[in-house]
Amino acid sequence: MRGRVRVAKATEMSDVTVLSIDTIVSNPNIRSGRPIIAGTTLMVQDVAAHHIYRKYTPEELAEQLQISLAQVFAALAYYYDHKDEIDAQIEANDRLIREAKEKGFGQRHPPVLR
Repeated sequence: MRGRVRVAKATEMSDVTVLSIDTIVSNPNIRSGRPIIAGTTLMVQDVAAHHIYRKYTPEELAEQLQISLAQVFAALAYYYDHKDEIDAQIEANDRLIREAKEKGFGQRHPPVLR
């Protein structure tokens, strides 16, 4: 049996205890119920966007966002587990921001050129 590895069947998991990490939470009264890091109002999608689009490392994210490295990794793990849903949220936010800028919302003075 040299060179072979015995693989246990998935059905033989009676000894397994599933441990949860309660780092990512959701509350309909906070950030419209979008997933956030527990104890903060920082959305998972914000952590993911900084990592993906701004190329921040997990260490840089922890420092910039003033959260622990464990919280960064929990947010990224949650993101990758719910990637399609969170990518759609990021795109929807970007679309709203672009539309608001085009309409001049949030500017002190109306746009000179349209």
